[in-house]
Amino acid sequence: MAKRISKKSQVLEQILRELIEKKSKDLSFDNDLVKAISGTSFKNQFDVTKLDNSNKLPPLLKEMDYYVIHLGSGKHRFVKGIKNGYHFFEEIPSKNIKNWEYRKSILNETDTSEASILSLVHNQRILHDFLYEDITANPKLYISKRTKTTFSYKINNSDVTVSNLQIEKDMIVENNGIVTILEGKNKIPPDFAVYQLFHPFKYYSKLREEKKLAIKEINTAYLLRYLENGNTVIRFYLYTFKDEDKPSSITLIKAAQYNLL
Repeated sequence: MAKRISKKSQVLEQILRELIEKKSKDLSFDNDLVKAISGTSFKNQFDVTKLDNSNKLPPLLKEMDYYVIHLGSGKHRFVKGIKNGYHFFEEIPSKNIKNWEYRKSILNETDTSEASILSLVHNQRILHDFLYEDITANPKLYISKRTKTTFSYKINNSDVTVSNLQIEKDMIVENNGIVTILEGKNKIPPDFAVYQLFHPFKYYSKLREEKKLAIKEINTAYLLRYLENGNTVIRFYLYTFKDEDKPSSITLIKAAQYNLL
């Protein structure tokens, strides 16, 4: 039996087909088109373009090697090269897997939100151990926030400009001028959309270039939480971008796994 695809996937596939048939120059589209095609068949039409791992890409996009980038102000674009838009999580070597004493409080893991995993790693000092190798470190913590920004970058050596792009930052920590952007998931996807880390990275990079913030270093982190034999496991990945204008330059700095016992 052929695998059924979701309504959201059908909407994206229809948009791509229409743009190709019209021989659109850059395969750009906006939320108005998403709404026109999706109608009222599901609650949040604009969630159609949010594909945070490659498993969510519709079959036609995978077949034609397209993924979606966000341009701001409700605009999006199909671009070639899925490998540039998604990054597979690296294997964590056994030497970087450690057991961690779990001092559980009554509010730990009461939900499966992204905020929950970030609170957990902070309160259990896993964040301090991984980022600073010092559980007594005292980083400044900034909670989830949405903001809008404008900047330019490159995909396949082509210029992309985003305008009034809304970006979401799950959590930010700063320690001695080092800014770390954190993204958390309570699941284990095979990969992630690079824009989730690149957009906020570029936001702070721009502030540094404009000399609005005296940032010494910017890096990004992705955290995954799951259960194994009834115990919580945290995977922690730290990345940077070798070229601050290219999302595809994402590079692993280090990774570790914490088994909470």
